[in-house]
Amino acid sequence: MNEIYFAGGCFWGAEKYLSLIPGVTHTEVGYANGHTANPTYKEVCEEETGHVETVKVQYNPHQVSLTFLLDLFFDSIDPTTLNKQGEDEGTQYRSGVYYTEESDVSAIQRAVFELQKKYSIPVVVEVLPLSCFYLAEEYHQKYLDKNPTGYCHIGEEMFAKARAAEDPTSQKS
Repeated sequence: MNEIYFAGGCFWGAEKYLSLIPGVTHTEVGYANGHTANPTYKEVCEEETGHVETVKVQYNPHQVSLTFLLDLFFDSIDPTTLNKQGEDEGTQYRSGVYYTEESDVSAIQRAVFELQKKYSIPVVVEVLPLSCFYLAEEYHQKYLDKNPTGYCHIGEEMFAKARAAEDPTSQKS
């Protein structure tokens, strides 16, 4: 399994969306790339921890490519808004792609380059190595599965798109 980390606003909806993509085998939500060890949700929201709400995604590269995951992720966010997705505002809601494998960098950079061609204003998605990741509290894990009417900036039509997504370049046997 491969892994990549996505930040796109509130992690409740991002996790739900990403978990529905065929080939994604596991997701967890947490706090990434900040300067405080083991932060709490309250600290991330109310203090300057530097962390971003992030979804850890493990995926089978024979079923779904990193490029396809990136394209689907970019469809679920507004890549031109800084520190904001939906009604959520603050640095913890910035958009980003955080990698653990140097070999993923060229695919990520190429996807962001292609994404930028669709906009006349700058794309503000961070692309950085993952420096740290702390699991969020248990009640945040699979939050929208536990609370189907919970707040989400990603609409049901996007969840349907994720469920139906099929990578045309997959190597399924």
